[in-house]
Amino acid sequence: MRGFGLLLLIAACVMPAVAGARSFDNENLRYKVLYKWGLINKTAGYADIRMRSDGNDRCTGTLVAASEPWADRFFKVRDTLVSNMRKTDFTPYRYEKKAHEGNEVKHDIVDFSRSGYNFTGKCVRKVWKKGAIFRDETRTLSAVGTTVDMMSSFYFMRNLPFDQWKPGHTTTINIFSGKQQEKLTLKYQGTDEVTLNGVKHKCYHITFIFTGDGGKKTSDNMDAWISANAARVPLKLEGKLPIGKVQCYLDSPLSRATILYASARKPPCKTPVMNFAFYAFGVSENLI
Repeated sequence: MRGFGLLLLIAACVMPAVAGARSFDNENLRYKVLYKWGLINKTAGYADIRMRSDGNDRCTGTLVAASEPWADRFFKVRDTLVSNMRKTDFTPYRYEKKAHEGNEVKHDIVDFSRSGYNFTGKCVRKVWKKGAIFRDETRTLSAVGTTVDMMSSFYFMRNLPFDQWKPGHTTTINIFSGKQQEKLTLKYQGTDEVTLNGVKHKCYHITFIFTGDGGKKTSDNMDAWISANAARVPLKLEGKLPIGKVQCYLDSPLSRATILYASARKPPCKTPVMNFAFYAFGVSENLI
């Protein structure tokens, strides 16, 4: 998923209406990543997501992810993502990512500014390969309409007014990373029931559509089922991946989810397994 246009259609310039932001203060979520290839079905890593209040109008979301020792032999992942956001709509002030992925170490910082519906990101990106500096870049990104980062998108998505939408409704947002900007359209499919541990849960069914310049799709669609209660926790997700498909299920209330990589045709030796966990909630792994 590369290359989103710098401009949005006029119809997408209107900020999505949100009737009062939910509070995710002191929320802690733990995700377990499983890898399946043929007869192999092993835990590949973990991701922990937490939200903390920074005062009256700000909050900070943090994600810490690590692959398991056996997976490190193929592709070691140690990622930390931090986003300082507005409590009113979960749009960011500052985003930082520190990542050790394979033989690369990356450090991205994006400082956001906003004037009405216009967003600007001042980006610094550094990449080291085998201990030597490989890339040292600065760039300025700009977009019209709601703009988030990889971390804040997790909370922004959960705060959308699905209960006020009719099936077929769409909302388009921009995502900035230290590398580039892209566009993500969320399409509301209506309500479904998801069964977890024998219990049925009413969910909002959302499809993620990734497009680039000229509206060209940059990947297959993905689908998520978000609990239709105050918590708005993603309970299930599924979608195709380069090495199979991903399925995600929450396996205990507000604490843990299981992400299953199934139907893989080849091993993920060159694929950051934890990045797919982030991707599963509607964000391109290529943003990082």
